[in-house]
Amino acid sequence: MTTTIEKSVDIRVPVTTAYNQWTQFESFPAFMEGVEKINQLTATRTHWVTRIGGATREFDAEITEQTPDERIAWQSVDGPRQSGVVTFHRLADASTRVHLHLEYDPETALEVAGTALGVVGHRIEGDLKRFKEFIEDLDGETGAWRGVVPDGPGSAAHPDPADAQRSPAPNTAARPNPAAGPGPAAPQPLGAPAPSSVADPAFSHPADGRRPS
Repeated sequence: MTTTIEKSVDIRVPVTTAYNQWTQFESFPAFMEGVEKINQLTATRTHWVTRIGGATREFDAEITEQTPDERIAWQSVDGPRQSGVVTFHRLADASTRVHLHLEYDPETALEVAGTALGVVGHRIEGDLKRFKEFIEDLDGETGAWRGVVPDGPGSAAHPDPADAQRSPAPNTAARPNPAAGPGPAAPQPLGAPAPSSVADPAFSHPADGRRPS
């Protein structure tokens, strides 16, 4: 049975800063519990490595829609079905609401139990809170990918000309521009929080993904 979770957080940064940082998938392990590593495979696909409840899982996620400063939608490619969308809402010049809508199918008994006990919703709420702390503590985003991904099967990613004017902060890697070919390897982020003992299907499959060519 499909489960739906929606969570929001208000962040004290401009909407462009919040959006730009969310496109840096390689930084997710710094604030997403149970996510150990993310590799950019193509312009619209990422490979995730998670460790939940002592079990390591690997899977791919595909970006189906992306509009700068507005929304990023994704779906799982393999494993249990999962899809979601994160939207960015301007509250003021230096204030943004980030809203996450997630749909997934619990697979194992532990995932079903975790959903019933509210573990998944609690973890997503914690991830958004840690994202808020992460970006508010930075002096601007660590990088940006301003490409556009149309909705629909076989959609191609279109780079934004503004990408050429944006560069990552020192020791960080901006999301690769698919028109320019693969970028440098992403740095290893600081350690992520220790995973829960109850499996969480929301991060046994991704909450977002990114891209090389």
